[in-house]
Amino acid sequence: MSFAERLEGRPHDPRDPDPWLALYLDRSVPIDDEAKAALLLALRSRSRQFLLPLVRPLARLAMILIQVLKVFIPRGMTSSPLLHRLIHWALRTFVAPESNFLILRHFHIGSEVLAFIAANVPGVEIELSPLKPQRLADVEDEMFLRHDLNLFNFVIRLNSQLREKGLEIERVERPNLECITDGPFPLEPFPRRWTNFIDLQTAIEVYTPLYQLLLTDNDFWRASNSLQLDETVGLYVARLLGVPEHLVLVNNKHPLVPLSTLMAGYRLMLHGLSAESLHAMLRERKRAAA
Repeated sequence: MSFAERLEGRPHDPRDPDPWLALYLDRSVPIDDEAKAALLLALRSRSRQFLLPLVRPLARLAMILIQVLKVFIPRGMTSSPLLHRLIHWALRTFVAPESNFLILRHFHIGSEVLAFIAANVPGVEIELSPLKPQRLADVEDEMFLRHDLNLFNFVIRLNSQLREKGLEIERVERPNLECITDGPFPLEPFPRRWTNFIDLQTAIEVYTPLYQLLLTDNDFWRASNSLQLDETVGLYVARLLGVPEHLVLVNNKHPLVPLSTLMAGYRLMLHGLSAESLHAMLRERKRAAA
């Protein structure tokens, strides 16, 4: 049974309406049905209801202590390969299938959105490093770190060429949408053992201090600040398509005023939703053009 089928099959009682079913059926926010269902299943889980309130303050306290530790030993415990091996083990062992689905899907979406921008800005040539994981083990290839590096390198390379050549990002009459996938991504089935119960938001809260501990300060701050590039990427696409109203769905603002890293867990959820909405809008454009 797909994630969408698990929600669609829920009965409706007018005297006790299901809020998650209402959010799933609502179409005001563009998002893939399977991704939306996976997100709502994660949000309505008992893990998020009971475990997240306990984990969140402990995780934020850990981040404060780690930041103090980093002052004295800034590179003493850093190891990106170890971090990604631990993340892979935790995803495989403890995280629920719908949450793993959203995590791997996010890498595909991010790669395709950047490819869309690169393909539709005339006069620039940008080297891309797309991330297309198909199984959880692919995370060990430093996938999370490379995701952040790709985003910042893309913004730097794009704007360097725009400045050098005196160009601007402008509306494209017939955008090239070949890089946007209209359908499911090729993801292998995820573990469904009894231990795979932790929801996406709780997993992110646990993983954030681990990320801070095992990465350098530069890598961690770059990862946190990358969340506020949601608005930057949204502006690029809005200009190309001539749809400034899309920016209503962007919540990580403003890129010039970074927020505290203590909010990184919640902001990662907003980042995922913004990316899904942007990709869904481009997919709808592709369908309309076809």
